[in-house]
Amino acid sequence: MKLQRLVVALKACALLPCLLLLLAPVACAQEVAFDVKAHYTKVEQMIRMRDGVRLFTSIYIPKDTSQKYPIMLNRTPYSVAPYGPDKFMKTIGPSEAFGREGYIVAYQDVRGKFMSEGEYVNVRPQLDNKSGPQQIDESSDTYDTIDWLVKNTPNNNGRVGMWGISYPGFYTSAGSIDSHPALKAVSPQAPISDWFTSDDFHHNGAFLLMDAFDFMTWFGPPRPQPTTEWPQSFKYGTPDAYKFYLELGPLSNANARYFKNNIAFWNDMMAHAVYDSFWQARNLRPHLKNIHAAVMTVGGLFDAEDLFGTFNNYHSIEQQNPGIFNVLVIGPWSHGGWSRANGDHLGNVQFGSNTSLFYREQIELPFFNHYLKEKAAPALPEAYVFETGANEWRKYEQWPPRNAQTQSLYFQPNGKLSFAPPPASPAQAYDEYISDPAKPVPYNNQILMSRTREYMTDDQRFAAMRPDVLVYQTDVLTEDVTIAGPIGASLNVSTSGTDSDFVVKLIDVYPNDAPDNTPNPANVKMGGYEMLVRAEVMRARFRNSFERPEPMTPNKATRVEFKLADASHTFKKGHRIMAQIQSSWFPLVDRNPQKFVDIYRATDADFQKATQRVYRSGRGGSHLDLNVVKR
Repeated sequence: MKLQRLVVALKACALLPCLLLLLAPVACAQEVAFDVKAHYTKVEQMIRMRDGVRLFTSIYIPKDTSQKYPIMLNRTPYSVAPYGPDKFMKTIGPSEAFGREGYIVAYQDVRGKFMSEGEYVNVRPQLDNKSGPQQIDESSDTYDTIDWLVKNTPNNNGRVGMWGISYPGFYTSAGSIDSHPALKAVSPQAPISDWFTSDDFHHNGAFLLMDAFDFMTWFGPPRPQPTTEWPQSFKYGTPDAYKFYLELGPLSNANARYFKNNIAFWNDMMAHAVYDSFWQARNLRPHLKNIHAAVMTVGGLFDAEDLFGTFNNYHSIEQQNPGIFNVLVIGPWSHGGWSRANGDHLGNVQFGSNTSLFYREQIELPFFNHYLKEKAAPALPEAYVFETGANEWRKYEQWPPRNAQTQSLYFQPNGKLSFAPPPASPAQAYDEYISDPAKPVPYNNQILMSRTREYMTDDQRFAAMRPDVLVYQTDVLTEDVTIAGPIGASLNVSTSGTDSDFVVKLIDVYPNDAPDNTPNPANVKMGGYEMLVRAEVMRARFRNSFERPEPMTPNKATRVEFKLADASHTFKKGHRIMAQIQSSWFPLVDRNPQKFVDIYRATDADFQKATQRVYRSGRGGSHLDLNVVKR
């Protein structure tokens, strides 16, 4: 497929921001002065793995032979295009600076994808104790690839680094396990770590419908033999995602109407509705051991896909590999935003500086230069985290910060939110709403087919106006409130059904006289803007166990607790803190029938309205737990 056709095909994909990372060298060609073809030779090689399967690898080697160069390796399921020894990427390495700096850069189609041989397995399970050459995983394929590269690539200095964003971030993490001695530095960026609990396709057991459906339409079709061609893009027939997915009806209709048993992994997801051995085997975190390279895990505060993987990848490596260099870098970015553009804003929210360029020049390149070229060590803390609201980079000795203290924000009568618990009441006080699966709460207020990146900071006033969304907010803040770390949701709730979703949003409410952005071509009014800081969904059936779901008892107050992903944000003096509670978030998340059935096999008749209550009496009432930093 020609590159122009590939771009057109990807524009139909909800995960386009992630995929365009692969095309960023091409899309940004006009901005890049460095001529890769003039300075590099390209070699295409089939590298044999221990079981005999060969993996297609494109290797870019500097023409200047006056020195030896380290090798940067990127393993991807998204194609190493362009193919052909005379066809070159416009930039190579994690950023344009790596080509100019002088690195050998190798890109590899992973097993079973594009021009590589073998069978592709989604998030291939890691094998801790391999007993022979036929037992392979992504760790062994990485080891064999590095072994070949250092022995056969001219002018290499024997040092190798790896990086990758999203799915390639998973391959980078897996490649660091039982790593080759030559692997000295790795940077998993927005890495997938667990596709059931909180990455990409599920959050707390709730199915992320838009991302899963869209991703599988182009990524899921079988590849009978090696090819340079991408699958054809899916034709939705409408620009309106809300309409398309509502008319889709129950999830069981997707295969019958569209996939026709041609998407094996979709069927796998539908067959594994709980956190069983299928999903547990695809959780990489317990296997992140025996890592000897320096590690820099990178992610974005507003990553809609793999924010969980970023923080938990870092923590797992920290806990299971004592003594290695392990740093966490988090900026104000969407998925992969650090590798492209400026990182000075997301949607309508401004961050005050070119944060992406700062990362690429002051953090990423110096990290690899130090470990692969023995240049001066960058002054990196344990955690380098951008604080939105204040719009400043913060350096911490640990994450979450040692000086963060948990404080609870309690839901109060009359839509109030306060750090003081509400008064005890003889009868349980509550607020209620009716959740109707036929009219689910939308995740944004735009008519779009693709899931946006910007919804992570979108104005939530549209949702606050709905009768099926509860709204609580503080008085105007008299001092800054800074949070850093995970957010806990502790809900005391009931439903008239036997299952329910509960979505919690944490929101920064701007003052009514907040100035508009400059420039402001869309004429967005920032006065009273309700910036989404963090949000998460919990499928109540999984409140006690992801392996053993339990129905809710109708109309019985029940404790439902879960974590929202880590945040780093200052609610400024003069702002308010808001929480919104709802039971649908569509079509970002599939509709819960509000009946305890296998949702993947539910019928239209299973979907029912439910009355939801959120209880707020005394210290046992519903509240959020924030990690508050005092300065």
